Amino acid sequence: MVYLAVAVLSKGLQLVSAKDLETTLELVRAQADGRVEGIFGPESLTWKIDREAIVFLGAGRALLLQLAHPWVAAAIAEHSRTFADPIGRFHRTFDIVFAMVFGSLDRALASARQLHRRHTMIVGRMPEPAGPFAAGSPYCANDIAALRWVHATLVDTALIVHDLILPPFSVEEREQYWAESRLFGALFGLTPSDLPADWAAFAAYTEAMVQSDTLSVSAAARDVATQILSGGRPWLRPPRWYRALTARMLPERLRIGFGLALDERDQRAADNALRWIRRVYPRLPDRLRYVGPYQEAQARLRGEPQPDWMTRCLNRAWIGRPQMDERGRG
Repeated sequence: MVYLAVAVLSKGLQLVSAKDLETTLELVRAQADGRVEGIFGPESLTWKIDREAIVFLGAGRALLLQLAHPWVAAAIAEHSRTFADPIGRFHRTFDIVFAMVFGSLDRALASARQLHRRHTMIVGRMPEPAGPFAAGSPYCANDIAALRWVHATLVDTALIVHDLILPPFSVEEREQYWAESRLFGALFGLTPSDLPADWAAFAAYTEAMVQSDTLSVSAAARDVATQILSGGRPWLRPPRWYRALTARMLPERLRIGFGLALDERDQRAADNALRWIRRVYPRLPDRLRYVGPYQEAQARLRGEPQPDWMTRCLNRAWIGRPQMDERGRG
């Protein structure tokens, strides 16, 4: 039934099939740092960026940029358990991403296949017109254009947040980071021809997307954003400074589209938070500063069969379970 739905809805879409994914995963396997090291390895800029706990500062920005694509907003509104289980969605998202980045090679490839299978189930039709998409037009999470945008939001946001708090990367380092990010994109089933060739082309792509009507904040997107940033569960509501920082990192057109205020009080809250974070965060011990999956990866490289108790506690906070590599081995 699912595959019949995909066949019906895929008219006019460019979908990544299971066969397409396996083709790109062969490219990943050929370029991976090692079976134990995983795809990127300890010398990569991807590890250097994604190990930082401050990546969470960009979670709201990345999600809102994704929601600005009407297909993504419709898919989340109609298929996601975000409202019923927001913490569970957080854990599932970071579990897959961190497994791709920090997992062993087998674990990373298994997560890529898991994500593709999940996306295969996410098909539907636009409930209302939004931007260039007519009501009733089909969407599918495995569409190449949608995957390219989701991938871009993750790559771009991670670097923006890193450079906001820590010493910024050079032009050469940005090129290296984008080269690694193209390999990350292959885990989504994106081929080299699906992605910009270099950092300048990637920056041009993101700017063109922001200016295009492809990104159009729909009613579904505003509803999801409102539920997440100021929803009915006060204990889950992000603090004012986080909401203000998220709003400030968004392009103005999209910030206005989401109805996010950014008055003087918001600006002060964001500025004060940034001053405090920039002063304190670089001085944190590595055990607190780096995310659990990165610390588990380092333990794996040392030949330790199990992460220690602190890493297991950190993993529970980031991915909802004590060990990243306990599944997908073999």
